[in-house]
Amino acid sequence: MTQHEIQHFFDQLPHLKLVVIGDVMVDAYAWGYSDRMSPEAPVPVVQIKRTENRAGGAANVALNLAAMGVQVTLVSLVGNDAAGRELEQLLHSEGVSTHGLVGTAERPTTIKTRIMSGNRQLLRIDDESTSDASEQESKALLSAFTSALSGAHAVIFQDYDKGVLHAANIDVLMALCKQRGIPTAIDPKKKNFFSYEGSSLFKPNLKELGDAFGWSLHKDDMIGIEKAVKQLESRLQPEAVLLTLSEAGVLYSSFNEKGHLPAHVRSIADVSGAGDTVIAVAGCALAARLPLNTLASLANLAGGLVCEHLGVVPIKSDKLLAEALKNAE
Repeated sequence: MTQHEIQHFFDQLPHLKLVVIGDVMVDAYAWGYSDRMSPEAPVPVVQIKRTENRAGGAANVALNLAAMGVQVTLVSLVGNDAAGRELEQLLHSEGVSTHGLVGTAERPTTIKTRIMSGNRQLLRIDDESTSDASEQESKALLSAFTSALSGAHAVIFQDYDKGVLHAANIDVLMALCKQRGIPTAIDPKKKNFFSYEGSSLFKPNLKELGDAFGWSLHKDDMIGIEKAVKQLESRLQPEAVLLTLSEAGVLYSSFNEKGHLPAHVRSIADVSGAGDTVIAVAGCALAARLPLNTLASLANLAGGLVCEHLGVVPIKSDKLLAEALKNAE
């Protein structure tokens, strides 16, 4: 991609509208320090100094899009609880449309609490329900999703196996996108992995791909990885695959082009949320109809950049632009 093409893409971003549907959560952090062990059990005692709540899961994907200047609507289920209200406020304050958030009394808002000592995570506590959305919840989601699709350039399905997306409603939601000619980008998890047939872009990571087929895949075994990708393409018939390989970069594949991009050398602080950033940038590139190799290159850059920060944070558009220009042809 030339510098002119990169600048043109970033200039398009404010004119793009994307919809994100999937599992949202609150990423809660309790920051402190530990200098002694508990006398009650062989565990460290953490003296908490501050706490912070961030938007996670599909909500973090939406924040990444908003941070890039994209118009974004988030569709999901949140509990009728304090965490749900706080999550909605967090999103609204960052420019994410929350008209697609459906309140429910049938499940709590997912909260993942991380206990931090300095820069180390000592413990994570999950408060959640992972049951599939009920018939009533699914109907409300479908209504919100249908409204959100008006004028959309792409849809991102962000699946965390928490129940918002399930086999029965994925078929209906995907069919709606196809009827309207809206490209779909999928970030799957294990339970619904094989439910997303015929997507525009399918983006698993290496572990998810291996788990789906029951294979042990290693990032250095490109022959085994390419075999698994071929199996995936045969089974789900996506237009394109973007496989993230952590520190080994990304592999991309479609009928017309295939390739592997190594990761850029980074000072890694935390890989949390990197996948959210990758799918957000890939979704923008998909909406802008960029070539697959360009999409993969931008997503690869973005995933590396957010790993330089501690905790789940959205990508900064100006930083990604500067990095993309630096790596331009």
